[in-house]
Amino acid sequence: MDAHAAAADPSVADLIAARPHLAMHPFDGLVLEDVPLNAIADALGTPVWVYGAGTIRARLAALTAALAGVGAQVHYAVKANDHLAVLRLMAQGGAGADVVSAGELARARRAGIPPDCIVFSGVGKTVAEIAAALSEGIAQINIESAAELDMVAAVAARLDRVAKVALRINPDVDAGTHAKITTGRAENKFGIACAEAAALYARAAALPGVAPVGIALHIGSQILSLAPYRAAYARAAELVRTLRAAGHSVRRVDCGGGIGIGYRDEPGAAPDAFAGTLRQAFAGLEVELMVEPGRWLVGPAGLLLASVVLSKGGERFVVLDAAMNDLVRPAMYDAWHAIVPLAAARAAGAVAAVDVVGPVCESGDTFARARALPRLAAGDRVAILDAGAYGAVMSSTYNARPLAPIALVDGGNWAVVRARQDVHDLWRGESVPEFLDRPDR
Repeated sequence: MDAHAAAADPSVADLIAARPHLAMHPFDGLVLEDVPLNAIADALGTPVWVYGAGTIRARLAALTAALAGVGAQVHYAVKANDHLAVLRLMAQGGAGADVVSAGELARARRAGIPPDCIVFSGVGKTVAEIAAALSEGIAQINIESAAELDMVAAVAARLDRVAKVALRINPDVDAGTHAKITTGRAENKFGIACAEAAALYARAAALPGVAPVGIALHIGSQILSLAPYRAAYARAAELVRTLRAAGHSVRRVDCGGGIGIGYRDEPGAAPDAFAGTLRQAFAGLEVELMVEPGRWLVGPAGLLLASVVLSKGGERFVVLDAAMNDLVRPAMYDAWHAIVPLAAARAAGAVAAVDVVGPVCESGDTFARARALPRLAAGDRVAILDAGAYGAVMSSTYNARPLAPIALVDGGNWAVVRARQDVHDLWRGESVPEFLDRPDR
């Protein structure tokens, strides 16, 4: 047991105090907005995802207000959480969408986001996906390579459409985040090298069926420092000036997303400070600004509820019924997520350092190592916090574990927005060919 590690972890009280959408009631236990989470676990069992609609609305409103001063439009990064209810909240709050597949485009449209508020990003769009985007008449396609520009031009000619495009540049800026979620360095697969962008923009302007409207960039996810943004946006602003000096029209800059949140009890990135960075970088250029936040809007609004199955190894290991197939971020990124008991009495208990693990047959199925937690017994419930982004959307059915249900809280109301998957659904659509059962085999 690492006493130093345990002492360094924030307390349950500190974690809840840093999250105004949560409260610990003496009798009801942990509450999201106005709904006791035990009530949802009682009704649906565990593991179960829970999202707070009021929390998402409030965060979208706060970010929109901060960006209004610089005229930046919010295009929600659908990949963070693509549930239709979440997308409907974005549509109702006036946000557009940033999509990276035809499936996300279809989801955004189904949720009510207008096509002229949708941007299509991604390094490997197929011909079919480009055709779908052009047929919908979306706001722009972010071009990531010369080869993709040729693909878009060919599809636009075939469909007799004009493709509005922005060139996504790679500014070669280290976002200072985890290596697996940085996207703006030269060795990353994304974007066009700045040195090649001017020539490719000129080529795009000369192609029939293609209308270049600006440039785009995205340097990574979970960014807490403004310094990488300043560096990347300075290069983008300089490219705008270069392109205009060459006689090209540049009216939009898609600034990407990546605004980070606090996963412990530290503050996340401040929207006002981010807006100030945009203002300073693009002052005097008179460009339309777009941003693509995902995690900042939905991350804190989601939780994964789980129950303790047992403890083992002299209580060193606390085994939950949730696993890496539900929430893969700790296994994939060594991500830190707060873990809070649902019962007030448990939350107030003395802490000890434990490893919190799941039942999947992988050593990587671990949510926390040497984490300072109150003593947990079999049947106790916990909430894994800040799991609204890159949580359920990255779930799998590994080890033949059905997908967990999702509940949406809105003030004092809640509803099931995805039922628990039945085990029989795991092989729905599969078949065993007849020749495997022939007697001559």
